[in-house]
Amino acid sequence: MGTGTVRTAAADEAAERRREQRGWYVYDWACSVYSTSVLTVFLGPYLTSVAEEAADADGFVHPLGVPVRAGSFFAYSVSLSVIVAVLVMPLVGAAADRSGRKKPLLGAAAYVGAGATAGMFFLDGERYLLGGLLLIVANAAQSVAMMLYNSYLPQIAAPEERDAVSSRGWAFGYAAGALVLVANLVLYLAHDSFGLSESMAVRICLASAGLWWGAFALIPLRRLRDRRAPAREGATAPGPRRLAATLRDMRRHPLTLGFLLAYLVYNDGIQTVISQASVYGSEELDLEQSTLIGAVLLVQVLAVAGALALGRLARTYGAKRTVLGSLAAWTAVLAAGYFLPAGEPVWFFVLAAGIGLVLGGSQALSRSLFSHLVPPGKEAEYFSAYEISDRGMSWLGPLLFGLTYQLTGSYREAILSLVAFFLLGFVLLARVPVRRAIGDAGNPVPEKI
Repeated sequence: MGTGTVRTAAADEAAERRREQRGWYVYDWACSVYSTSVLTVFLGPYLTSVAEEAADADGFVHPLGVPVRAGSFFAYSVSLSVIVAVLVMPLVGAAADRSGRKKPLLGAAAYVGAGATAGMFFLDGERYLLGGLLLIVANAAQSVAMMLYNSYLPQIAAPEERDAVSSRGWAFGYAAGALVLVANLVLYLAHDSFGLSESMAVRICLASAGLWWGAFALIPLRRLRDRRAPAREGATAPGPRRLAATLRDMRRHPLTLGFLLAYLVYNDGIQTVISQASVYGSEELDLEQSTLIGAVLLVQVLAVAGALALGRLARTYGAKRTVLGSLAAWTAVLAAGYFLPAGEPVWFFVLAAGIGLVLGGSQALSRSLFSHLVPPGKEAEYFSAYEISDRGMSWLGPLLFGLTYQLTGSYREAILSLVAFFLLGFVLLARVPVRRAIGDAGNPVPEKI
């Protein structure tokens, strides 16, 4: 084979890889609207109001005969969706690696989630059970789909490309979330001008997220390619056994497991800040709902710039150092949040800006860093454990936040307590010899990592 033929083949391979990468970015563009508009902004308050409409005189609903306070129904539904996802993800991940057919599984998970989200249009009156069921299905499907989506990263990006590719994916997701959230807020805040009731406006916002998800998912499903892998024993075991088998396999790669532990700790802090920031703003700082929604939008917009900026920094300083720097920045943001004056939204927006700038980059670079530590042929299986760490294990932070508030009666003390997750995560990540971990996993070591 001549030199020219080799160069042509290499150029064709690079062009095909870039085509897949562009399709891969679009899936984040498709599904992130669900996380932003549905989970973060609209569904919680609306489903709670539907449950309260159906509640008895004591404020309880009775799903399957179990008394549940209406105000807790949304939280319990989210928790149940996480349990379902934890059971299903290891099974699907092992099946994807065994068969090499990730794309059909990704398509199935995406359209189950998008269909359930679009079905939220019919959530009205006292149909709280329908809302809970659709939330459980959509949230679990989103987790499964994201696990499969993430597992494509080591296959579509060369080692030196992954930080940039991962960062662009996060940036696409945050950009879509901001764009659709703006449209939804216009519809919601001006629903009278459009001749809509508030309930109908919310239902349209919920359903539109499902339609957006389903429509744009077509692009990655056309561009991503399946890669067959040899079968492995035990891949059809039940979910808990499959997860246990994956963790046992990780014991042969203790440095990979060490990174996952560090990620579990600091990501718990990140997820708790995201979920509790609005509580801190409303209860401690006496801010209006419109201010809190505006802050969510600001985070979405600045997370795009933050993801891209930290991706560029990683090219110079390496992903590990950049993530460590982002954890130091998270610590500084929380320390500043402790001193925010009440009743002054400008300073809360400054805090939101700080969160946005470090949020996307810390998540994107953590994903790309982990992709280097996954043994070849086990991408989906290992990313199921990563996704469980991301979505299924983030309970210690809220618990510490709640306990601190219970003991001190101060949300300021509660928000400051979360610094522990970033400090411990920093120490654990700093102790992981990333270059040796990549080599031990059987992967080439990038020049900058």
